[in-house]
Amino acid sequence: MKRKTIDIITLGCSKNLVDSEHLIRQLNGVGYDVTHDSTNPKGEIAVINTCGFIGDAKEESINMILEFAQAKEEGRLKKLFVMGCLSERYLNELSTEIPQVNKFYGKFNWKELLKDLGKAYNPESEIERTLTTPKHYAYLKISEGCDRACSYCAIPIITGKHISRPINDVLDEVRYLVSQGVKEFQIIAQELTYYGVDLYKKQMLAELIEKIANTPGVEWIRLHYAYPAHFPEDLLPVMRKYPNVCKYLDIALQHINDNVLLNMRRNVTKKETYELIHKIRKEVPGIHLRTTLMVGYPGEDEAAFEELKTFVKDIRFDRMGAFAYSEEEGTYAATKFDDDIPYEVKQERLNEIMNIQQVISSELSAKKIGENIKVVIDRVEGEYYIGRSEFDSPEVDPEVLILKQNGELIIGDFYNATIVDADDFDLYAIIKS
Repeated sequence: MKRKTIDIITLGCSKNLVDSEHLIRQLNGVGYDVTHDSTNPKGEIAVINTCGFIGDAKEESINMILEFAQAKEEGRLKKLFVMGCLSERYLNELSTEIPQVNKFYGKFNWKELLKDLGKAYNPESEIERTLTTPKHYAYLKISEGCDRACSYCAIPIITGKHISRPINDVLDEVRYLVSQGVKEFQIIAQELTYYGVDLYKKQMLAELIEKIANTPGVEWIRLHYAYPAHFPEDLLPVMRKYPNVCKYLDIALQHINDNVLLNMRRNVTKKETYELIHKIRKEVPGIHLRTTLMVGYPGEDEAAFEELKTFVKDIRFDRMGAFAYSEEEGTYAATKFDDDIPYEVKQERLNEIMNIQQVISSELSAKKIGENIKVVIDRVEGEYYIGRSEFDSPEVDPEVLILKQNGELIIGDFYNATIVDADDFDLYAIIKS
């Protein structure tokens, strides 16, 4: 057990990761050594940043807390703190049921942790972060919360109303991160397209992205978690105009059947969804779309699922994830609809939809053989340098593998590569001299 050492464990999404990185910077500033997601934590203090989105994530968070609570009982840890979405949602219950935790914090009051350690939060370092990602890319959170009322989602219950960060604050953080060597920005929020409505009384995502694109040192900007209803179409000319705005959009569509979409309270129809996708692809040639779909939502009969399968085959998404519906207490769906589709049926549908997408992904990857693309190198793994194209977000998308024997490459640098082979998930390339 090392004194003045704190282990931070981050669970859940990249938005949580940003919070952890800000906390690490503050702790570093008051004299603590911090390790992040160590497989063998050794500090006298541990902080677990939890996720509370769906059942599996909640279970993972609880198991992690219990594991560290046992370490504290056995004397291998002096203090244990818990923050994040799970403790925001279940603060009172967790405090009662897991008394080994010194204190639980919600998602937004983690600054109190410093005070409880006898230290003060430094507002002058508010935009500063200690990156846990490779130093050439960072996640950039532009808002908190969500004003959408999707029937299945507990996020608004946990995080509250949508709160946009002022444009100047975001740009200050971009400039700071560029000064630290960051070249690539993953723009994240619970819902990007609502950005600005609360502060500026209109959607301002296009203006924000244009300002970031004009910031010296920004090589790539990638957009995550857009919403299809009331999509800000003024974003599309910005994506088309600026070469450092990646031709990539992560837009969660969830379903295509009108009845399911209505019950999900998505405020969009099948016809509008098809029209939006066609418009995006027309306005931004070459764009790669990532989406997330849900199967097994209450009332999704066989006909609705067949419609969803047809949609996937029609659109041929470049990137796609899917998950089975999980009832979340307190949501509209949990109070209004019976979770009436058996678990086994949900899993069968999930496997079927992902198998369809795997074939599509393989075909789309094979078409890239012979293309020349720009790649950034993330790391070395075995005999390969592992890189990504502008169409690939870290951790969730395919990668570009380049044999080390083809020459020395520098982590974080960009190269022109030629695709020479492809498999179901990844591309293989050589660097053009």
